[in-house]
Amino acid sequence: MKKIILSAAFLAVAGLTTVKASDIKNPIEVAVRQDSTTKTPVELKDLPEAVQKTLQAEPAKEWTPTAAFLVTNVDKSQYYLINVKKGEETGSLKIDKDGKVVQ
Repeated sequence: MKKIILSAAFLAVAGLTTVKASDIKNPIEVAVRQDSTTKTPVELKDLPEAVQKTLQAEPAKEWTPTAAFLVTNVDKSQYYLINVKKGEETGSLKIDKDGKVVQ
């Protein structure tokens, strides 16, 4: 008798907790935008001389370069993204091949 009552209770609870997965009242639209920028790692020693001089100039010389990347945009423009660190602070600089800081 206990088994019948437990079975009936289980079926009642299972019947109350069913969800209709096919009923979507608010469909969600997902839009994906692909960024066509490429980022290629570069050794710090292989940076162009103009970029190295900029890193040794007054505002940037307090920071230590940790990693460098050559970034190529969709319009084929390029710049070097240099990750820098000073103590606990981290940041990045964008410098073009001529050594000018890019905003």
